[in-house]
Order: sequence, then C-alpha cells, then structure tokens
Amino acid sequence: MTDYLADVQKYDSGADEAVVNKIVRHLGIALRNKDSALVSASDPKELERVKEKWCEKKLGVGGADADAAVAAAAKAMADDRSKSRVTFYYLVAKNLGKLQAL
Repeated sequence: MTDYLADVQKYDSGADEAVVNKIVRHLGIALRNKDSALVSASDPKELERVKEKWCEKKLGVGGADADAAVAAAAKAMADDRSKSRVTFYYLVAKNLGKLQAL
C-alpha cells in the first residue's frame, strides 16, 4: 500500500494525516487499481471528472473556482509523472480552502 501521507507531504509539509485518511476513505476502491489511483492531468475529461465529482459534489464548489483549483494542483504536480489521486485531491481541496470541511 502506498504511503499517501508521505506523498502529500512532498507538496504540503504540514499535511494533516486525518484529512489524508478521509480522502483515502472517500476514494476507496478506486485506489486499488493503479490506473484509477492516478490522475492524468493532460486529459481534459479526467480533469472535468475531478471538477464534477470532487469539487462540485464533495466540496460544493463549481465554476471558475473549481477550474482554478484543479489547474493549480496540476501545475504544482507538473514534475511528478505519476500523480497520486489522493495527493491531487488534497491539493485541490487545499486550494479551495476546504480541507477542514472534509
């Protein structure tokens, strides 16, 4: 099993383990498959899915704010060829100021 907290801490050294664990629980079975455990930031459909399923449904934020948060997470992780879905979702929530709402 991947150490999700360590991966998140590469981007946010003060990451809260409880928040990371909530994201892991939310993603559940998707993390079992290598392909679905990663985010393809070069695929517009994938980013739209993140916006719809994570930003809008889970975090309650849509529109330009969600687009900006997804773009910021993609930019922050640009050098990481394998973008962990947990880390990506964490960064999106952080950019939206929604970490404590999880």
